[in-house]
Amino acid sequence: MYDILVIGGGINGAGIARDAAGRGLKVLLCEKDDLASHTSSASTKLIHGGLRYLEHYDFALVRKALMEREVLLQAAPHIIWPLRFVLPHHKEMRPSWLIRLGLFVYDHLGGRKILPATKTLTRKNSDVFAPLRAEFTKGFEYSDCWVEDARLVVLNAMDATARGATVMTRTECVSLEQADDTWTATLKVDATTTIDIQARAVVNAAGPWVDHIASQTGTKTNAPTVRLVKGSHIIVPKMFDDERCFFFQAGDGRIIFAIPYEDSRFTLIGTTDLQFEGDLDSVTASPEEIQYLCDVSNEYFEQQISPDDVVSTYSGVRPLFDDQAEDASSVTRDYVLKFLDQDSAPFLSVIGGKITTYRKLAEDVLKQLGGRFPQAQKPWTEKRHLPGGDIPNADFEAFETLSAKVYPWLDANIHHRLARTYGTCIETVLAGANSVADLGHHYGGGLYQQEVDYLIEHEFARTAEDIVWRRTKLGLHLTPQELEKLRDRLEEPLVAQL
Repeated sequence: MYDILVIGGGINGAGIARDAAGRGLKVLLCEKDDLASHTSSASTKLIHGGLRYLEHYDFALVRKALMEREVLLQAAPHIIWPLRFVLPHHKEMRPSWLIRLGLFVYDHLGGRKILPATKTLTRKNSDVFAPLRAEFTKGFEYSDCWVEDARLVVLNAMDATARGATVMTRTECVSLEQADDTWTATLKVDATTTIDIQARAVVNAAGPWVDHIASQTGTKTNAPTVRLVKGSHIIVPKMFDDERCFFFQAGDGRIIFAIPYEDSRFTLIGTTDLQFEGDLDSVTASPEEIQYLCDVSNEYFEQQISPDDVVSTYSGVRPLFDDQAEDASSVTRDYVLKFLDQDSAPFLSVIGGKITTYRKLAEDVLKQLGGRFPQAQKPWTEKRHLPGGDIPNADFEAFETLSAKVYPWLDANIHHRLARTYGTCIETVLAGANSVADLGHHYGGGLYQQEVDYLIEHEFARTAEDIVWRRTKLGLHLTPQELEKLRDRLEEPLVAQL
């Protein structure tokens, strides 16, 4: 008998499982695909307050998110780090004074301590305008943070497991039945095998599938009010040399980011906001979205791009709470927790939310379930590191310098990627290796067999796609032939493992 069954292996589900397990509860998390295989790996990869939400007077959400930025910076400084954003002033859009006022509020609303404040820039005093068209002569520079989104999910799942939770990927919940104070869930673990488990409470954190899971309870009283909104991104070759990012105002009111990606070898541009009604298992960027992102980029950058320049795209569907906003861009990004039953056998659905506020969401879920589990310990995640994040003073640069001295035989670029990806867990990744030859077969892009083995053993990876798109972004650097070789190498041992 489990205390809590968490359905959904995105950031919310993984965060809830971690929090609950750390309070001494017996937890099972099931995910029908890989961890972070949908919305949680398709974000703009930012830990941010949401500057544009100030326009919708969503001050509570912005404050909550801004306060979380620095909490998460301390928890995982290897996968989360500060970024500076440049917002060029477009004279035909929001007035300069309004932007500066918004940034003043942004600087002070969340109790900023670590990140630097906003400053005003002009073409005369800053070279950041060099890649922009000549008409942009003034702008503002402010702070937010980058996050490796899929890795954040995996680290939460790893920590949940370390604290006693059971995490089952490629395991779909296909039915739910309540009897008295217990839920019985049927879980499909492969094409021919199902198992039944019992839990005292169910948390439905299935993201875009939250409605589908709720419908399995056999009642419509819990049917969440969900609005599915698709966001797409494009990846193009590097468009500028500066480490800072750009924040563009599109003519339709949207906000578009242009961010140095993969050690500045590429530029990430996104995102769109479109109502979605298609197949949730097949979400891709449409030609119209790709063209739209190119058009917004071309309005600001001297270097013009077209869909032919796009090397990769990704898309995700956000399950937002339907607040009846007229357009998808203005739908609230805050989360809503909705109960079917709060007493005998709780069933709680999570709707919406931002990756930035996942930890607070998990605390709120456990608070809501507190009456069912009086034995649960107090909130604990605010001051705890995620796996690999126990870096002294959260100083990644100092950690990387010391780590490089431990592995002098390792190529500097490969070491940098491993340090960024795994933090202090690099010691486990490279355990027993004293030379490159000890790392085993090289698949390309700096990926060796020892890292592959680590990902399978410790990070729930099973397929080549799990490894090169979610645990890492090496899919951008491997050739099709190298990727096929990895698939071939993985197939036999993984079949045997299953």
